[in-house]
Amino acid sequence: MNTLLTAAATLPVHDGNWNGPGPWWPTFPFLWLILIVGVIASFRFFGMRRWRHFHAADGIRDGESKLAERFAAGEIDEQEYEARRAVLRRGQPS
Repeated sequence: MNTLLTAAATLPVHDGNWNGPGPWWPTFPFLWLILIVGVIASFRFFGMRRWRHFHAADGIRDGESKLAERFAAGEIDEQEYEARRAVLRRGQPS
């Protein structure tokens, strides 16, 4: 019984009122908002760069395939085919 009274006496006194979270409470929701917006923005930025890079190369591949069809059909000779293909590959994104 004596230890129970000692333990009860050492507990901090609590008046039953909770004074709220304090003036710093908007900090954590604001940090979460910044994190979420940052993740979405980075996915969008890097995804758009990749999308533009791959679709820029599509136009070059289409041009090369049309050029190969013309060469196969006999409309152009080998020298003209090589010269035009070199021009197309010069404009290829790195």
